[in-house]
Formats: sequence, C-alpha cells, structure tokens
Amino acid sequence: MKALAALCLAGLALAGCDQTDAVSAPAGTVPAAVLERKLPADLTRIYNQEAPIPPQCYTRTEGQFNPCYTCHQTYPDRARPNTMWDGYLQGSYDFSELGETNHWLNLFVDRREAVARMDDQAILDYIDQDNYTDYMKTLAGSDQWNGPVPYIENLAEGAAAFDQQGFARDDSHWVAFNYKPLPSTFWPTNGSTDDVMVRLPEKFRTSTCQTGESRDVYLANLSLMEMAIKELDRIDTPPLDEQTVCADLDGDGQLTTATTLLRRDHYLGNAMDVPVVDMLYPVGIEFLHTVRYVGVDQDGAIGVPRRMKEVRYMNKIRFYESSHLKSLYGNEHQEKMEGNLPTYTDHGDRGMDNGFGWMVLGFIEKADGALRPQSNQEQRFCMGCHTTIGTTIDQTFAFPRKVTGADGWGYIDLKGMPDVPAINQDQGEIAQYLSLVGGGNEFRENDEMRARWFHDDGRLDRERLEGADVYDLITPSRDRTLALNKAYKLIVEEQSFLYGRDATLKPAENVFRHIDPEEIEPLRPEKRIDAYDIRLDWSEK
Repeated sequence: MKALAALCLAGLALAGCDQTDAVSAPAGTVPAAVLERKLPADLTRIYNQEAPIPPQCYTRTEGQFNPCYTCHQTYPDRARPNTMWDGYLQGSYDFSELGETNHWLNLFVDRREAVARMDDQAILDYIDQDNYTDYMKTLAGSDQWNGPVPYIENLAEGAAAFDQQGFARDDSHWVAFNYKPLPSTFWPTNGSTDDVMVRLPEKFRTSTCQTGESRDVYLANLSLMEMAIKELDRIDTPPLDEQTVCADLDGDGQLTTATTLLRRDHYLGNAMDVPVVDMLYPVGIEFLHTVRYVGVDQDGAIGVPRRMKEVRYMNKIRFYESSHLKSLYGNEHQEKMEGNLPTYTDHGDRGMDNGFGWMVLGFIEKADGALRPQSNQEQRFCMGCHTTIGTTIDQTFAFPRKVTGADGWGYIDLKGMPDVPAINQDQGEIAQYLSLVGGGNEFRENDEMRARWFHDDGRLDRERLEGADVYDLITPSRDRTLALNKAYKLIVEEQSFLYGRDATLKPAENVFRHIDPEEIEPLRPEKRIDAYDIRLDWSEK
C-alpha cells in the first residue's frame, strides 16, 4: 500500500491519481507546486490522504514537550467503549510513510507584513457580519441541497439566540451548554471562539402521560445522557415537574418537583425503550458546532462575533454496542499496523461517515466570506479527531467537558469559570497543559501566552496563574486578536485550507516539515501523562 501510494504521488504536483490518492513526495522533498501552495484545478482530487493527522502532530517534542496527551491515551478501564488505547503515540510520530511529510504548509508562511498592511476597522467590520443566517435559509429552500440544514434563528448573535437554560428561542429544540474548551486549538488566544449545541430526537422530548412536547422530559433526558457520558450516579438539574415526566426522579417516593436526578437504566418519556449506556450517546443525537473569529471591543473584552469560520454538524446515524466498537477499533489498529491509509465514505450533502456510527458535515468560508460546503479533502481534516483517537468519548469532545448539572445548561461563558482539573488529576487542567507543553499552544509559538504565564527561563509562573479564571487564562489581547483575525482572513482569501487553517502569523519553528523516524528523540518517560481524561472534576469549582 505504501509503495503504491509513493509511486503515484511522486510524479504529481497537485493533481492526484484518482479519488483515493494523495499528493506527497519521496525522501522528505515536496513538489515545487506544493511548496508554492498552488491550489489544484480539481478540488475533488485528494491532495493529502493523511489529512486526519492534524498539524499539531508535527510539533517537535524534543523529548520534553508533550502536547500529544490530550488526544492520545490508554486507560486501565477495560470496559471503556473507546478502546483505541493509543497512549503510545505520545511523542512517537508513528505515521505512515505518506504521513511523515507535513502537508500543512500554511504553518510556514510569514504573514506579518501582510497583516500589518490590513486596516483594523476593516477586520472588525468583517467579523461583525453575519454569514450564517441567509446562507442557511437559502440552503433550506434549495432543491439542489439534499443534506441537513443546521440552522438556529439568530445564532450569529450568540447567547441572544438562547434562553437562560440554553434552549434555542426559535423552538428548534437545539440546546446550548457551557463547557471548558479543550486545550488548546479552541482557546481564543490561538485564533478562534466557538459554541456547541445539542439536540435529541422528538421522542426524548415528549411525555407518556401528557400530550405534546415537554421541556421537563427533555431536560431529564439530557441530564440522563450527561450522567451516562460522565458515568455519574446522580446529577443536579433545573427544577423538573415529576408529574409531567411521569416518574419519581429523585427517589423520594413522591411526584413533586425534583432538582436531583438519580441514575436510571432507560431514558424517560417516549424514549423509555432506549437504554442509557455509559459513555455512549443514543442514536439520532445531533451536535452543531460553530467556529468563529475572535470578537473584541474597544476595551479589549473578548467575545463571540457574528461571522463564522466554519459550521460543523454531526449526527449519530447508527448505534454500536461496546462489543461491536471494540471490533471496529481492533480493525483500525490492524489497518495502522499494516500501514494502510485512512478511507472514509463520502455521502455528499449528508456528510462523511466516520465508520463509528456518525455522519460528519462541515461548511467553511468562500473567498468572499460566504459559507459553502467543505470539499472531500477539507472534511478529511475533521476525521482524525472524530474517529480514532483514544481520549474521545463516543467520538466527541465538548459535551463531556460541560459544566456538570444545572449550571451547565446555557450558552458558553468562560468568565468566572475556574480552571478545574481533569478527573483524577491533581492540578488545574490549563496549568497542567501549560507546564507539560511548555507554551500556550501545541506549537509553542504563542509569544503572548509565554510572556503572561511563564518565567524568562521557561518555567511556569504558578503564582500568576493562581486564582485566574478560564477567561483570563486563554483570551488574547486586543492587538493579538486583530492580528489573528487578519491572518485567518488571508487564508480565506487564498482558499488554501488544504494546507491548514491555523491562524499563524510567522513561520513555525517548532514543527517538522518532514519526519525521519530514525532521528526522533523519544519523549522522556517523566514527560508522559497517563490516564488523562477529557472529562473534568467540576466538584473542585
């Protein structure tokens, strides 16, 4: 397989041999057209079949810096449905021959001069424009579009689209939740803000003893799902009318108002035939994730702007029992051992099947700022994180990181959020990440974070971190915000997403262009972290 890929790829600039081929180069060289980041004439061709290896995986660990642990873990819990058990990948660069060449060439572009020429007010005006609403309405009314339309009225306005419990005001049944962004790609200091919403099928929203839809039933089922994902025996909830839910939720023997929900074997209401399964979502669940520029006002306050870089949508189309998932992960291990390149089934407007029960669909900006569906190549970028890495819980990140219980229902808000530790860890997660990575992002290229939170000799300044909330820890200055927004807009204008979509200002110095496995310095054992869990210990807040 490797030899076939290399034979096909070596003679190509960007054209590709067929739909399953990718562009690379032998012996660490890259074709001239690729180095110049020229775009292929046919975007249906596959430039990089190893796009599931994200840019962060090419960071030089130098034996001591470990950004790998947030994705790659092996756990002692053998009952865990995710049995990828890939903790050995921390610092190992165990790639296919094709993957050893870094195709994310946007990391090595110097944008500082171009950014300096761009007008501050122009970029502020740009990110304040709504490129979501009209596009989604047009998509919904198009007879040329056969896929889902992930639309929420006024979503461009952020929190204003939702009530205090996170329910979309347009009665679309999407529910926003407050969560702690995973280190560190989605930290605003590294170029993006985001939000995530969840929706369950109709039967999870309807009662068995009353007609029509019920918020109480819906909240109870959302809470049961949260308990399953976090393996909890009880959870606090907004006040729930047990008579509407038709069940004693808190176990007190009465049908009154409950603010505690105890563990149950099955969901409630008309979903009572659906079992509650630890660390797995029910079939039919949908997630809507918008990735945005970084909003900033004249005083430097950071927020969510109207303009969206990407709209990402996932829906669970089939349910696999844990035993079946173990088989799927086993097949994945075998494929990697044999050096086979990843393949995915593209269903066009419906999205790309990740092979583990989920359909993944993405929209991204055109050169003029309007949204468009992502190409096959661009969607492959999403697949590495939402298929087979060890830390995900049913292929997701955000929901397991929700503020637990009643306080977590509502639009994302980092202000006042404490730096709680990951479960089974003994220090704040952000502090732990900064210490292990040696910088404010995976590439150790965020100079502002280094100046804020590190001593001159590279040691973490733990006294300065003490008492800082998540907002203070991971939001940028106004100047950096403007620069990052401008840098990303340059990528949009180029439409060069197949070379990466990180908003970088200067060429990365701590990133491999090509990896020679014989010359890699192994990560020191004391720099590894085992059994890190993306779930958080909110009892510490």
